[in-house]
Formats: sequence, C-alpha cells, structure tokens
Amino acid sequence: MKKYAAFLIIVIEFFALNGKSQEVSHFFPQKELITPGIYYYPEHWNENQWERDIKKIADMGYEFVHLAEFAWFKMEPEEGKFDFAWLDKVVNLCAKYHLKVLMCTPSATTPAWMRATYPETFIMDGHYIRGEHGTRGLGSVVTARYREFVKRIITEMARRYGQNSNVTGWQLDNEPDAKPDYSPSSQEAFRQWLKNKYKTIDALNAMWGTAFWSQWYNNFDQIIIPNTVLVGWWGNNPHALLDFKRYSADAQAEFLDFQADILRNYVSKDQYITTNYTAVSPGADPRRTKKLDFATYTAYPNGGSDNIGELGFRLGNSRLILFAAEYYKQVGGVSGGMEIQPGPVNWGSYNPLLLPGTVRMWLYHTFAAGGKLVCSYRFRQINYSAEQYHAGIMKTDGVTPSPGGEEYVQFMQEIKQLRRQYNPDAKMPAKLAARSTAILWNLENYWTIDRQKQTWQWDAWNYPIKFLEIAKSLGAPVDIISEQADFSKYKLVIVPAYEMADPALVQRWNDYVAGGGRLIITCRTATKDRMGHFWEGETAAPISGLTGAHVKATDMLSGNAKGNILMRSVHYSWNNWADLLIPDKNTEVLATFEDQFYKGSAAVVKRKIGKGSVTYIGADTDESVLEKDLLRESYIECGATTENYPKGVYVYWRDGFYVAVNYSSNDYTINIPATAKILVGERLLKPAGVTVWNE
Repeated sequence: MKKYAAFLIIVIEFFALNGKSQEVSHFFPQKELITPGIYYYPEHWNENQWERDIKKIADMGYEFVHLAEFAWFKMEPEEGKFDFAWLDKVVNLCAKYHLKVLMCTPSATTPAWMRATYPETFIMDGHYIRGEHGTRGLGSVVTARYREFVKRIITEMARRYGQNSNVTGWQLDNEPDAKPDYSPSSQEAFRQWLKNKYKTIDALNAMWGTAFWSQWYNNFDQIIIPNTVLVGWWGNNPHALLDFKRYSADAQAEFLDFQADILRNYVSKDQYITTNYTAVSPGADPRRTKKLDFATYTAYPNGGSDNIGELGFRLGNSRLILFAAEYYKQVGGVSGGMEIQPGPVNWGSYNPLLLPGTVRMWLYHTFAAGGKLVCSYRFRQINYSAEQYHAGIMKTDGVTPSPGGEEYVQFMQEIKQLRRQYNPDAKMPAKLAARSTAILWNLENYWTIDRQKQTWQWDAWNYPIKFLEIAKSLGAPVDIISEQADFSKYKLVIVPAYEMADPALVQRWNDYVAGGGRLIITCRTATKDRMGHFWEGETAAPISGLTGAHVKATDMLSGNAKGNILMRSVHYSWNNWADLLIPDKNTEVLATFEDQFYKGSAAVVKRKIGKGSVTYIGADTDESVLEKDLLRESYIECGATTENYPKGVYVYWRDGFYVAVNYSSNDYTINIPATAKILVGERLLKPAGVTVWNE
C-alpha cells in the first residue's frame, strides 16, 4: 500500500509537468456551432425496443448518443468475463442511423461482485464505515485494487471502440466530486502526499500550526486525515483541512488522468476525452487535471429553488450555466452542457412544472456562452428504481415526447437554421471588446473562506458569481481565469474575496495596473498566505501598498440590520461585511460609512498606478448596487459604453450571433438596431424567452 501511495504522488508530480491534452478545435468544426446529444441506457430496456429508440433519436435531430457510463455490470457481469455483444449492437444501430457515439468509462458504478469480494475498493466515511453497493461514486480512487479493475475494463473498451470511426469521444467517470475518503488506503496516500509537500515533519508542524492544542506530530506516521465528524466542526485544524481538500482534489484529478492515459494508448486522435463536472462543484477542481481535452458541466433547471421573481421557481437558477460555462472553459478552452435535464428530477425539494420555453432557454444559454456540445439526460424516463421520477425526453411509455423533449427538438431545428447563417469572418464588435473582463477565481479560496465564514450571511460560492452577474448586466464579455492567465488581455480584472495570496501574485496585479489595466479588488482579499495563516502584520498587509489603504478593522451586522454607505451623494445599504479603511495620502476615497460608531471611515478607495487604477471595495452588499455603480465607472474609464440589462437577462455574442435569454419574471424589450436581422424570437423577450440576431 505504501509503495502504491508513493507511486500516486510521483504520478501527480509527473502530470503537473507533462502530458498536455490535445488541441480541441478539430473536434468541433466552427460552422456546426453546437452539437446536440442524448443519454441512452439500452441496459434498461428490452432489446426489441433498441432500434425503435435509436431511430427516434435520429429522427428528432440528435447527432450523438451517450452510452455505457453506468453499465459496468453488463460489460463485465463476472470478474474477468466480458460481454460487449449487446453494446456492439447499439453502436451499430447508431451508425445505421447516422448518430455518433460518446462512449463512457463506467468507473462511477461498480458491479456487485467487486464490493462483495473486494470491499477495500470502496471509500470509508467519517465514521470509518465502508460504502455499500447500490449507488454511484463510492470507489476509492487511491486504492490499488479498484484501479486495477478500472484499468482492465477501460482497456477492454478502448481496444474494442478506440478505432471505431463512429465513436466521437469518451466521457470519463460521472460527475467527479472528490468525495472525502477515510479508508486505510486513503490515510496512507494522504500521508505520502504530505511527505511530498513538506519533506520534514517540522515543516508540516509549522504550516499546520500544531503547537495549538497540543496537536504536535513527531513523525508523519502519527497523522490521520482530519475528521470533522469525530473531532467536531469547530475543533478541526483549518490548515490540515485545507490540505485534505487539496489532496482529495489532486487524487480525483489524477484518477481522471489515469483513465485518460489508458485510453490514449488505444484510441484514435479523432476521439476526444472529457468528463462532466456538476455546475456547482465545491470539491473537484478541474484545473488540476492535465489529460482532458476539455471539461463539460451538468446543469438542471428544476429542483425547487425560488430564483428571480415570482416565476423564478419555474425558470431555474440562472447562475448555474452563467458560471459553469465560463469556468470549465479553462480546461482546453471550450466547454458544453453534458447534462441539461428536460424536466422534473428525483432529488428536488419540490418539482414544479417548468414555464414553457425554459428547457429551450437553458439550451440556448449553453450555446450563447460558447458551448460546443449540449446533451440531455436522458432519452427515456425510467419506470423503476431511484430515478424513476427523473424526467426524460420521452415519457414513461417510451414513445411520447415530454414537454422538455419537444423543446429540445425545437432547439435542434433552430440550430440547423443558424448554421446556414454562420459567417466565418465574423469578429467581436469593438464595443464588446472594449468591455473585456476577467474574474480571477480559485477553488482553494472557496475552501478556506467557507470553512471560516465568520458570518452566516457570507455566500462563499456565489460571491464571485455575483460579480459575473454584474459584469454581464453591463454588457461585458467575461472570462473566469486562473493566476496563470495573461491579465493584460483584459480591460478590467476583478479579484473577488481572493483570501489567500502571496507577494508574487500581488506584484502581477501591480504590473497589470501600471500597464493600463483597471483592477477591482474586494474585501477579504490577501488576508492570508497560501496556508491560510494571517500575516504577522496588519490585515491584508501584502496589498496595502497596491490599494493605497490599510484595513483598520472589519465589521459584520446581524441579519436584520442595515448599514449605510455614501458615495457621491448616493446612499447604499450593506449588512454582510465591512472593511474600515485608512487611506494613504494620495489615495482617493470614493465612499464612506455613514452610520455606526465609525461614521466617516472609508469604505471604497481608488489609487492610480502608472496608466491604470486599482479600486478596493471594502463592503459586501446584498443589493449589489454599489458594486455595479463602481464597475460601470471602471468601464467608462476604459473608454467603453455599458448596457443596463435587468437581473436575469443575459446577452451574449458568439460566432457572429447575438443571443439573449430571460430568466427574470418580467418582459424585457431588447434594444436591437433597426438594421439588425432577428433570426430567432422577437424584440420583446418574455420570461423563458430567447432572441437571436445578427448585425
């Protein structure tokens, strides 16, 4: 076991330096715009229905079929005995009806014989109880025996379908989420990960601050995975927990790369390799993978959330695609919606009927945000088991399209029309390029802030998304970027609550501003080093020189209280977080706190550096009006015009097309030039409406 764990670390290090994924442009011809697909589970249905179903899929307008992700039991019904005859038949039927195949590795759902004979292949929870057979995603990704079985089934599949010209690509696993694993294999792998990182136990003790509460370790063998279940939420070491998050994400990413490497030995260069993260993925970090060609996301419009306005519960959470579509482009430069559910789900707090047009709007949102593929989960609503309430494109009779299915068909027909309008010479309009915006975001900052939020009102996941919403409401094209990105490509860079930083990153921010960039930094930025330690100095010490201000103190209000901020004779309210700022002599104070015992303290400051400027927003407001006004001013400084789209109305430009979608509960009339040609929809954008035009 120790040898395997050490090998795991070596592999992780190697992948960090080598093994880039393929260039993805040749997988998706630009003129095709977006490729629609459908999940199909032949193992759920009588074989005499397969051809009927596959033909119907083709007739409806789908272009690829997603197969085999949960079918390990049928491909390897007994250990070492394989049966692909049934899958061959389905693949051949897809070819017969001119449908490509997206083949899936089945590692998310192991067959019963594995758990019965090799229980060590399953994870342990925080009570040190093994996972049981019967659901998905419980394989221990660092356990050698489990990996042996995964390698064997993938190898068999790759040998059989890797050179099949009708197989367009491979999806690895299913919704990887880096589940915490407290099993013996994971304990040892975690210790090896720590040895690789810290080298000596003294270094670990210093970084973990183990002098507190007698947590000191004499050697690595004494370390066990920090366990909030048994130690208690408040008592766990936050630095140890941060490292456990990092280790779990590394192990999950390396497991995906492990699968990709197996496939690369056999599959055609024309077959892509991807996976499907959930839109909200707080554990798995796609940036850690090295071997995927690109990443996709899962986003469902139903599930029982209130959302925007009185109709919001029927329109879905607009933030899901809004964020995921940009975030996952960081892997390979493109993305798409691998699962867009066409109706009710089995896990929602409640399942309302969707407003007619909602599924189509979600599909168009994926397209508008640059998606190269969009796929429905799933073709047929299953009549039994855990997901029998999970809607499909077809109803339970297998032949009648659901309302969501009909909207998929409409979308696919309209995309075919847009393909005929595609202009390969289209360039982004200058007014949009002048608003080019990036949001710097790192999952590790989510981990550390969510662990110690300090106020229940702080929404650690949605805080950066709030700035994405604001920028989109002002009409800006927005990228989600990492620290390695080229900041100079953007007119505006937003750094929201980037809690952990280092002097090198701060210097890059400074250089960006000096070169003419507009930098927006918010509260809770650079308050800790990369291990989550406070600086031995003032709060946010590394950025005080950059912002030209010092954080004197931080205030938070109760849920019912509202504070007052004044900026240029306009009053704004806040209640979540307030940094009280002391500006330097040459720093401009844009806003001040206008009540509480610290009335008159600076709330927002601005400093010019070289050709650019940096603005520090010291407050977090629920209404986001203050933040929006500050961003608007920054765009104007860049020489850009701005829009003023209402909350939930998003307008994109891609490949020569403007696309507008409406998640709000109100009609909105789009300001489309008289010379523009409306291709889909109309100027009046109703709730769940879509309008597409070109100029």
